Amino acid sequence: MPNPAEFVSNDMKNVSEIYRVQILLAYFLLHINQPCTPNQLTEIATSEGVVNYFDYTAAVNAMLENGTLELAEIDGTEYYRLTEKGMAGAEDFKKQVPKSLRDRMYASGLRLFAKLKNERDTSFEITKTDKGYNVHCRCCDGDIVLMDIDLFAPDEEQANYIRSKIQQNPTDFYCKVVDYIIENKEYVPDLTDDTFDEEQL
Repeated sequence: MPNPAEFVSNDMKNVSEIYRVQILLAYFLLHINQPCTPNQLTEIATSEGVVNYFDYTAAVNAMLENGTLELAEIDGTEYYRLTEKGMAGAEDFKKQVPKSLRDRMYASGLRLFAKLKNERDTSFEITKTDKGYNVHCRCCDGDIVLMDIDLFAPDEEQANYIRSKIQQNPTDFYCKVVDYIIENKEYVPDLTDDTFDEEQL
């Protein structure tokens, strides 16, 4: 079984918080199953207050020094990658970090990667027309175009609002459009309605 001290550099052996952050980062990278750039990992760990930025920086530096973390280049982009030593430590020592904290870190990562995927798969174009604004939305899944739609907005503010609402969750928007189409029914007038004008027949 690995020695927990291997996760801590010589000048940090008395800093238990840094040690726990190292385990948290290793656990996250082991389970997220997603390449993670340095900037992405920084945002995931610190943007929602999961980890203090200074503790995070010290922990990453320590992991690079003690050989539990390394930088790997994939298609011209650098990503953090756990070494075998880091993967073993992530599982062996995970219980030294509360599960609630591990779950928060994991959820933060899922939100960021979902946001990045939405930005890759969804594009918008807002153009001014004679009567208002046109919001063009194109949703894709890889090479497949799921939806290509134009929506009218009376002014630029509402056009931007439409874009922002779709952008929050394009998949849900697409599913709701499809659900509406499937559930849509032919209009059948109610002939017993007193307001119905028989002259319309």
